[in-house]
Amino acid sequence: MPEWTVTPDAAGERLDRYLASADRAGSRGRAASAIERGKVFVNNREMTRADAGARLREGDVVRLWTDRPGSARRRASLGERRDLPIVYEDDMLVVLNKPPGLLAVPLPVDRRSDARSVFEDLKGYLSTRGRRRPFVVHRIDRDTSGLVVFAKSAAAQQALKTQFKRREPERVYLAIVYGRPSPPAGTWRDTLVWDTRSLIQKEPSPRDPRGKAAVSRYRVVEAFARAALVEVTLVTGRRNQIRIQARLRGHTLVGERRYVYGPDALRPIAFERQALHALRLAFRHPDDGRALRFEAPPPADFAALVDRLRHRES
Repeated sequence: MPEWTVTPDAAGERLDRYLASADRAGSRGRAASAIERGKVFVNNREMTRADAGARLREGDVVRLWTDRPGSARRRASLGERRDLPIVYEDDMLVVLNKPPGLLAVPLPVDRRSDARSVFEDLKGYLSTRGRRRPFVVHRIDRDTSGLVVFAKSAAAQQALKTQFKRREPERVYLAIVYGRPSPPAGTWRDTLVWDTRSLIQKEPSPRDPRGKAAVSRYRVVEAFARAALVEVTLVTGRRNQIRIQARLRGHTLVGERRYVYGPDALRPIAFERQALHALRLAFRHPDDGRALRFEAPPPADFAALVDRLRHRES
């Protein structure tokens, strides 16, 4: 799979023009076709037609998957492409290592787009094996990578959802944040409310009855010059919880686009998504109750950011 790292002289160039050079795709037409057919990735994220004009940054990793299975037509199901990122599967559940840039589940009807989701990919995969569809247990953000579990039946879904409601599963994330949380280990406790108009979490007014507790435990794994690698364990599971809790303490996630305000936006560390990865997931099997524990290493873009901060920013 051909791969290129964007050099300083190519920074700011459009993706399609970058690919069109003779030593890459060879022409604008071939570059556009590769993007359209899901063969182009930037920092491990699949590009779409809407990304053709995206400006590249120094250090971006551009990959051209020329022989990607199923790419003869746009967005073929992962069941057909045979690259579904399955970590574990049995008769009752599937655990996936979701790549960044993919939705966990499709958007609501009023926000529909052609954005790809692992739910639909998994649905295609299961249909080839005589099953109807997966059942959603929990979800992670589109640009967050890592572990997510789906059930294969309504009964298994209910059993797993009950565990999540009782806060029994272990859910551990890695995040790269600006600054260094102090003390280096502790607990974040907040009251949050979901703004249905702005689609963000925020702190409610004192009299707002909709406020819900948000609790996370954290520890600094490694500190860099301007940022830190932090392990965060969810106690509660509010939407965007880690992203907003880190920001409320002045430690915006590197690459964050939504929960950004203040000095962090003035001299950003280049990264194409929020630097957040669902590292570890543990829960009881919905059938026999045995303990299941899974861990997925961070994807290439996240690992490359850690390496860059460790060697260039320190």
